[in-house]
Amino acid sequence: MSNKFPQYPQGKAILFKGPGKPFEVINKDVTGITLKEVLVKNLYTTLCGSDIHTYCGHRAEAEQVVLGHEIVGEVLWFDDEQELKDLNGELIQIGDRIVWSVFAVPEGVEAPRADMPQKSEQLFKYGHALATEQDIFNGGMADYCILKPNTAFLKISTDVPLKVAATISCAHSTVMGALRIAGDIMAKKVLIVGAGLLGISCVAMCREAGAKWIGLVDNDLSRLHWGPKFGTDETYLFPENTNAALPWPEADIVFDMTGSPKAMKTGIDSLALGGCAVWIGAVSPVDAVPVDAQKIVRKLLTIKGLHNYNYQDFTNATAFIVKEHSKYPFSELIEKEYPLDNVEEAFQFAIENKPVRVGIQIN
Repeated sequence: MSNKFPQYPQGKAILFKGPGKPFEVINKDVTGITLKEVLVKNLYTTLCGSDIHTYCGHRAEAEQVVLGHEIVGEVLWFDDEQELKDLNGELIQIGDRIVWSVFAVPEGVEAPRADMPQKSEQLFKYGHALATEQDIFNGGMADYCILKPNTAFLKISTDVPLKVAATISCAHSTVMGALRIAGDIMAKKVLIVGAGLLGISCVAMCREAGAKWIGLVDNDLSRLHWGPKFGTDETYLFPENTNAALPWPEADIVFDMTGSPKAMKTGIDSLALGGCAVWIGAVSPVDAVPVDAQKIVRKLLTIKGLHNYNYQDFTNATAFIVKEHSKYPFSELIEKEYPLDNVEEAFQFAIENKPVRVGIQIN
């Protein structure tokens, strides 16, 4: 290995052992890196909702995993006998700050469709993979992350705060994908159900895309106060009686960020003639959504789903955050920060207080 490999530094990894079990702290030399991999020094990661679902046992995951897939880091090593370029074709140097996609398509594996690389077979997912003795640095809650061959990554300006950059690789990229499949937003009435990071990010993206009207719905009043800061026209508490007249106007597009069957049904009921419902929140097992087929047919409605995102979404989301991070208060959405050693405390805070995001600072 050329390029002044840093003599196998020792790093810390925080290992999730299963719901209800304490985390295990592992200190291990960073070894076994191949010439096609990239060693990154993790700088910051955030607790995504799926991390919290895994921690609580609501989502099936390997019971030996380094959680964290919303990550930003600094390139520490790569083989300099080959040019290293990011997804935009920009040359990468040691010390560059990058963000990377939550997934890597193994070499030689063809995506089922060009616009669906995230659904390729044998997909590797950072922060979700089984941690082994030979492969433990593969998530955000560790000092380092070894990027697999074929990982999509992008250089990002140091002007973007770490806590904001980290959230690109899941929340913002997924929302950008939701806008892509929704179609043209310009001059449309948009309703967004769920005021977590997905919903709040969607508000800002729809505002910049020229939406005519944006409504934000949640059952937590403390979440709704973010709406006007990111561009909503109106905010609403989710009604207790969804069989009564809904308090908001019909919308051309309804984004569901909750995964709640009741919310998804209400979203369909909120659509205007020819409207489109986009579902991205249902990533854990839930009850079936009761759909009125006649309403779908007679009102010419469309339901679309999206899981994760593709390379175009990742690139566009990164460009959006680079351009707009100072216009909207994205930094304030990371409402509490903890050092890597206090991961357990960070999860407990997230569960008890339900902030938009909790951040993990990695020295």
